[in-house]
Amino acid sequence: MNQAATGGLRRRLFAGAAVTAAAALALTGCSGGSNGSSGSGASDDEIGVSLIVKTTSNPFFVAMQDGAKEAADKLGVDLTLAAGKEDGDEDTQIQAIENAISKGDAGILITPNGPAVEDALVKARDAGLYVIALDTPPADPEAVDITFATDNFLAGQEIGEWTAAKLGGEKATIAMIDLFDDKVVSVDWARDQGFLDGMGIDLADAEVNGDEEKTGSYSGGDYEIVGNEASQGAEDGGRTAAETLLSKNPDINVVYTINEPAAYGAYQAFKAAGKDDVIVVSVDGGCAGVDNVKEGVIGATSQQYPVKMADLGVQAIFDLVKTGEKPETSDGLDFFNTGVALVTDDPQDGVESIDTAEASEICWG
Repeated sequence: MNQAATGGLRRRLFAGAAVTAAAALALTGCSGGSNGSSGSGASDDEIGVSLIVKTTSNPFFVAMQDGAKEAADKLGVDLTLAAGKEDGDEDTQIQAIENAISKGDAGILITPNGPAVEDALVKARDAGLYVIALDTPPADPEAVDITFATDNFLAGQEIGEWTAAKLGGEKATIAMIDLFDDKVVSVDWARDQGFLDGMGIDLADAEVNGDEEKTGSYSGGDYEIVGNEASQGAEDGGRTAAETLLSKNPDINVVYTINEPAAYGAYQAFKAAGKDDVIVVSVDGGCAGVDNVKEGVIGATSQQYPVKMADLGVQAIFDLVKTGEKPETSDGLDFFNTGVALVTDDPQDGVESIDTAEASEICWG
């Protein structure tokens, strides 16, 4: 079952009340470095785990590293950190996977940068490593043993439902600011298509961005989609994408963004164009993003929990080595759902949410 399979029928799941707090701790035996690993591997009586994130330029993945460090420190796990040089850097991740195999690690935690890493992950599984995807399920389910992630389609749905309610029947002129335009990753289409579904817009292929009708009706009135632009999940990419879309249609009043760095960049572009009445929505729920909601930069965001993903991942590999117990997927899903909650200080009738005060208590970064 893919994340989009239940469409608009799926409602908000458990938001993770026991979210682990992030802590940037020094860790003996933990090899760091933003773009590679520098450890010597685990000794015979140590459990080696490699965490390979997309990039360390996004606080989401820095928080994930912090969560893994804390869990490894608690359990006595030998943790190696690695990261792509930028979002989408597959080559560096492939090298880190090969390093984990060579060191004899027990397992790998990875936020895949794209489909090219999946053959290397299959190789790691064949070598006996237990592989857990965090945040981003792979295209090939055989590439990993299990995924710990936000229900990204649901995260998109929630900001879509909030946006439709916020518009109150006004025409929606929508800018879609996605992640990539040169590769397909599930987190990209799941959030994009979830947002449109939450708006009440008919989807074509729920795993393809940009193939829906460009005009029609949403749940509250008429809509027009100006276009889809890639941001690479970065602030400067979000700004450039927004500028491009504004040049196509200056009447944009709704901006969907893949994450909060892209949302902030888009906001800057609209502010520079003198447009202050644009509804900007996003996904992440980091502390900076929650502050942006509080300040009105972002109208609503779906909060996810990277620290919890990493903590559970380290624990799962530790438990597997010590007891043979394997983690299981959440009921009705093909991944373990780590929770999501809509964050806004402008609640809408019929849309469940938490405010920024509550979100600040459980945010990350």
